[in-house]
Amino acid sequence: MNIDKVDQAADRLRNVAHRTPVLTCEAINRPAEREVFLKCELFQKVGAFKFRGAFNAVSALDEQTASKGVVTHSSGNHAQALALAARLRGVRAHIVMPRNAPAVKRRAVLDYGGRVIECEPTLEAREQTAADVQQETGATLIPPYDHPDIIAGQGTVALELLDQQPDINAIIAPVGGGGLISGICVAASAINPRVRVFAAEPAGADDAFRSKQSGRLIQPVSTNTIADGLLTGLGDLTWPFVRDVVERVILVSEEQIRAAMLLLWERAKLVVEPSGAVPLAAVMTEEFRSLEGLDKLGVVLSGGNVDVAEMLNRSYP
Repeated sequence: MNIDKVDQAADRLRNVAHRTPVLTCEAINRPAEREVFLKCELFQKVGAFKFRGAFNAVSALDEQTASKGVVTHSSGNHAQALALAARLRGVRAHIVMPRNAPAVKRRAVLDYGGRVIECEPTLEAREQTAADVQQETGATLIPPYDHPDIIAGQGTVALELLDQQPDINAIIAPVGGGGLISGICVAASAINPRVRVFAAEPAGADDAFRSKQSGRLIQPVSTNTIADGLLTGLGDLTWPFVRDVVERVILVSEEQIRAAMLLLWERAKLVVEPSGAVPLAAVMTEEFRSLEGLDKLGVVLSGGNVDVAEMLNRSYP
């Protein structure tokens, strides 16, 4: 994986994906004790950075392969992203979703023209159902993160950010499966090797943190976090970036995630989902504030897909 792959992805995404804005907010800068530049992927198509990788992967398929369609298993933003990417390419998307997937995300997949196949809410069931659909249709599997074209597409986030704000010292982004942070590592290392890369992770799904600490890949055992987009473990392609390039993985509590969401909603007027708020939560920790040489910081707000109807029906701290 190199910067050429990210540049190719940028060419494919040009005039298709949104060039998302970079915003600032003094109410965030003050408690962060540095200048914070918010890369707003909540304004990307499907409301998340995932569209970048999905569209790049679908676009990279040759005509014969693409004509058979694409398949994935996902209950989140990758499901929506692949459905839209396939529609734009004019091919069929088969999306395996656990039966307990949020209704709002299932509706979005259907709205984008995807075919939803339900399965039991286990990884084994998801993988087996996707394999069955592949065998039935001949569709190509496009995984959510551990794929070169997915990583390259996500790397365009950093490509844009470093063009929009070239003087930043560091970038921090959430880590789940690792596609986003890996793409950022590729782009940042090539464009400006002095830019430091940090990952942020919920304490309730801390496999990347534990993997980084131990020097070996550790898969999640049990997870419990509001940041549902970060429940997946690192893959074979993404783990080396976390191991070798990411400087540190910062853990945050559920309370800190909620506080970051509230700050973004109330003061920056940005409706960010829990997973997208995790890096800002990390920036506000004493651990991160103690780091030196980070006066200009890029923070990737990875998405904004909140189930508003559900939110309005419950109290929100």
